[in-house]
Amino acid sequence: MYDFVIIGSGVSGGLLAHHLHNAGANCVLLESGKYFRKNTFPENEADYSAQLYWGGGMEFDEKAKMVFLRSKAVGGTSIVNQCLLDRFDTVAFNDWKENSGVDYFSEEKMAPYYEKVEKHLQIHDFNEKELNNNAKKFIAGSDKCGYKWAFLHRGQINCALDKGNDCIGCLGGCYRDSKQSSLVAYIQPAEKTGLKVLSEFTVENIEHKEECVIVNGIKNGTQESVTAKKIILASGSLGSTAILLRSGFKKSLPMLGKGFSSHPQFMSFGIYDEPIDAHKGAFQTVASKDPSFRTKGFKLENVFASPISIAMLFDIYGPTHQQMMKKFRNLGCIEVAVRDEPVGEISVDRKGKLIIKKELTGQDKKRRDDGLEAVKNIMMKSGAKEVFRSGFYFGLHLMGGSSIGTGANNSVVNPEFQLHGFKNIFIADSSIFPTAPGINPSLTIMALSEKLSEQLLKK
Repeated sequence: MYDFVIIGSGVSGGLLAHHLHNAGANCVLLESGKYFRKNTFPENEADYSAQLYWGGGMEFDEKAKMVFLRSKAVGGTSIVNQCLLDRFDTVAFNDWKENSGVDYFSEEKMAPYYEKVEKHLQIHDFNEKELNNNAKKFIAGSDKCGYKWAFLHRGQINCALDKGNDCIGCLGGCYRDSKQSSLVAYIQPAEKTGLKVLSEFTVENIEHKEECVIVNGIKNGTQESVTAKKIILASGSLGSTAILLRSGFKKSLPMLGKGFSSHPQFMSFGIYDEPIDAHKGAFQTVASKDPSFRTKGFKLENVFASPISIAMLFDIYGPTHQQMMKKFRNLGCIEVAVRDEPVGEISVDRKGKLIIKKELTGQDKKRRDDGLEAVKNIMMKSGAKEVFRSGFYFGLHLMGGSSIGTGANNSVVNPEFQLHGFKNIFIADSSIFPTAPGINPSLTIMALSEKLSEQLLKK
């Protein structure tokens, strides 16, 4: 019997497995996806979309309006994101405290855990020399509109941008081990000293006993079970919540599946006379930092994607689509990310298949429209000849479904990260978020996991 089974290997699971293993606990880390290393990541966009994401890169809400993106590989979504790292502000924490009743949700009380993560990772602050043309257009337009912006913080080391490396490759896994993913920063170092990692192990359900928890799943087509004194769910909003739902916990935890949010994201494109080459260099270096945007509930980022993904964002067809793709190098792009209301719901059908209900509320739509208007202003002021938005939108930051709080009547997890009424099950991933923060969640997920790790090790 293991001391701990950690289910999910993203920024929560990788960190917890690393710390608990290094402290001498007998741990096993389970991951549904395959184990890729820097020299085995898929080489092209078509292959990495198929191999690194759940649903081949497309999971939809029940009405097929919104796409959700989450990775399926050792390292979780940290394998395919940009490892942008920001602390939450007072706005986010005050909202969390009000909605959860948890008193340690403050900048001051969370600071020690942020610091532990930041000391462990290699964090880079971008500067003017690293701006590509898309970022320069973003800055130029923002300055002319009077909008404030700031450089981003990213977990990375030796990215070799000065030697022609393009960070858009990180959307398919970092082939340099430069990005500070969960794989690079936590899992591989712990594995060298004996951490057991079981990839391609899909958890179906869990059974809570008085002295242990049994994890039932499928590995290589065969039913397998793993037993541990305690388990930590770290499969993210959709994964952790679905496992609990399939395991029958909804009967005793009525809030299970409630409060799902995703920072709905809407991409706009500007067509310029000159080449922008938004796919080159460090393609995500700046973002909006305007107090009025924070108040209005949205933020803007200069982003881009590889050709196949960009092509799928245009709701045009035939020759018109071909002509647009010929302008690929002349496209600038800005994304609106909305701080949405947590009204979504996660459930499973009789066969255990995931069902996601996620409607945009009136407030969400108002925030979206305010953001899109700001984007249009920026692009036109920076010289775009035409501005248009994608007809599709998606969620990258998947949050809620197993929210934290002080009682089983209004939450799923208690302030000690323990499932209400079940002493051997813990969660510290994004599924416990009580509301959407409007800030990239990765660093805070790791900070919460640091707090859980400290708590478990004290016991």
